Amino acid sequence: MDYVSALVPPVVMAVFFVGLIVTIVKTQGGANKAKEDAAADAMSRAEAAGRAPETGGA
Repeated sequence: MDYVSALVPPVVMAVFFVGLIVTIVKTQGGANKAKEDAAADAMSRAEAAGRAPETGGA
């Protein structure tokens, strides 16, 4: 029975890890994807606008 007590923690951790990965994959996209994409685009445009005068000078 020692082998059972030795195998339980890794099996439990593996099950939780698989559950975490499945949850992460399922939450990608969906209803909030457009909102997240818009926020990321706005941030990248703001960074590009802030850097343009620095890199465009001669």
